[in-house]
Amino acid sequence: MELTERKKKVLRSVVDLYIRTAEPVGSKAIAELPDMKYSSATIRNEMAELTTMGYLEQPHTSAGRIPSPAGYRLYVDELMADYRLSMDETKSINSAIEEKMQRVDQMVEKVAKLVSQATDLPAISVTARQGGATVKRFELIQADTGSFILVVMLSTEEVVNKLIKLPLNIGQDDLKLLSAVLNATLTELAPDDFTGSLMDRVMRSAGNASSLVPVIIEFTLDALRRQSSANMAVAGQMRLLHQPEYRDIDKAQQVISRLDEDALSNLPAVMQNENGTKVIVGPENVSEELKDTSVVMTKFDIGDGMQGMIGVVGPTRMDYAKITARLSYFAESLSKMFAKPEAPQLPESVPEAEPHKEA
Repeated sequence: MELTERKKKVLRSVVDLYIRTAEPVGSKAIAELPDMKYSSATIRNEMAELTTMGYLEQPHTSAGRIPSPAGYRLYVDELMADYRLSMDETKSINSAIEEKMQRVDQMVEKVAKLVSQATDLPAISVTARQGGATVKRFELIQADTGSFILVVMLSTEEVVNKLIKLPLNIGQDDLKLLSAVLNATLTELAPDDFTGSLMDRVMRSAGNASSLVPVIIEFTLDALRRQSSANMAVAGQMRLLHQPEYRDIDKAQQVISRLDEDALSNLPAVMQNENGTKVIVGPENVSEELKDTSVVMTKFDIGDGMQGMIGVVGPTRMDYAKITARLSYFAESLSKMFAKPEAPQLPESVPEAEPHKEA
């Protein structure tokens, strides 16, 4: 059955009305819309066909229709109108960001709370390093006769160090050999590349210092994983109680109890190769806990190899156009806030000064 322009207009109207009212939509309500030129009977026939096609559902006999996940998906992909933020909304978001955001390492929880306040839905905020960290260089510095300092310089420009005790049979020459082996074999590797066979090869090449290799590799892996791990915060779970879908306390508690970092941990991976805003409708969610909800997410740049992601979780009836607009504005504002100021451009050549002439 063909999805005609009339069917699309009726479907868009059903979704828009259901978003506003949280009540099943009847043909009479659609016919009374100012831009609707079709009779109630015509609209009723179109709604029946949209139900057969799987875009609408009828929750009760003789009741109106509500959108299905497929209906929401078509609405998000093709039908929803752009939502223009009001001046008050942009001022409110800008004010919140400027007043409450100070440092990147403290921002994740604050951003989640701000997004939740702006959307009145549970929100997630994530920061992670793009591409992961690697080791640029190892330095082994003898501290005294019984220990040395392991210095690991990372690709993120961070330097970490550890004081390690020396076995009695290891001297300065052994440390020099170990340093050369480490820099030749363990630099520019991702954590997954540190395999058991690689450790065996390094130990065979390290001579008398082979017993130090497992300690050094364990410390290096810990440093790399700390750099690569995502920092996540979830806020506003109780805001679901504002939604008509969750007036049933048992249903609300079941959903709210599942909205934790474990259930949401797969969402950043979903955005890994995405640009712009992504909408996941109901059954499309990868986590079983989120099958009855929809998720809207978008990314923003922090700089220095770091990237952020913000998103909201809510009923499939959420106002996708408004949520998408607000998240996009948040993301653009955060990217601008964290952008480094450009260095001043120097002229390509500086004219030589004329020699001083004595009078």
